[in-house]
Amino acid sequence: MQSVRAIRGATTVDLDEFEHLADRVEAMMRALITLNDLDPDQLISVLFSATTDIHAAFPATVARARIAELAGVPLLDMAELEINGALPMCVRVMVHATTSRARSEIVHVYLEGAAALRPDVARS
Repeated sequence: MQSVRAIRGATTVDLDEFEHLADRVEAMMRALITLNDLDPDQLISVLFSATTDIHAAFPATVARARIAELAGVPLLDMAELEINGALPMCVRVMVHATTSRARSEIVHVYLEGAAALRPDVARS
């Protein structure tokens, strides 16, 4: 039986530069798609957020340019709240997808410094 699942991920960047950001976003999205065995028809929507210290590019723009599976999938960028002590230089993602996987079988992907955000569910 297919269900709609929300799959989370995050990564950090060391530099606010286009290629570096694009490489990190691509790595996060490819890991999330691969580890959850998703094909393009299963992808419903992708929501990206970025901390306000990232200015090099929109994560959705670089993801769409580098990942063919995202063609035709609605993507949205938004800014993270500026909270004291929050992890800086961070891009987060929530992917909505249909899958036959149980909630417990979903692989959430937290890379680089973002692995500290959710060690209880993260698999890098």
